[in-house]
Amino acid sequence: MSKNVMISCYKGMAQPWFCDVMGHMNIRHYMAMFDESSYQMLFEVFGWTGNPDNNGGQGWADVKHVIEYQAEVHAGDLLEVKGCLTKVGNKSIGIRYEMINSAKNELAATLECVCVLIDLQSRDAVALSDEQRERAAKYIGE
Repeated sequence: MSKNVMISCYKGMAQPWFCDVMGHMNIRHYMAMFDESSYQMLFEVFGWTGNPDNNGGQGWADVKHVIEYQAEVHAGDLLEVKGCLTKVGNKSIGIRYEMINSAKNELAATLECVCVLIDLQSRDAVALSDEQRERAAKYIGE
């Protein structure tokens, strides 16, 4: 990213029980780390906490994920996930996450996703408010 707006969203370690029979972290655990990162990202950008009472009955639904695995992760590897917005639409946002293997200083994986703002009662997509769009604009990377 040339525009440095990456937010640190997660830090953790690849536990031995995260690894599959081939000795590297299983894909289900990449997704779990990216998922945990999303809550931090939505809080940082929008102040969204996951509590419907605090968010006007709105939530976020991921509708697309594209993961690219760049380097193997093994038990004991220290990982950090950073993210930034890639786009702000009328009802959705695009987010890019980068998982860094901290000790090796290498990119382990990326996730590009599209998240839609929804009404938690009707389950329909709703438009981002002007305030939400303004807040989001500060976190768009290139």
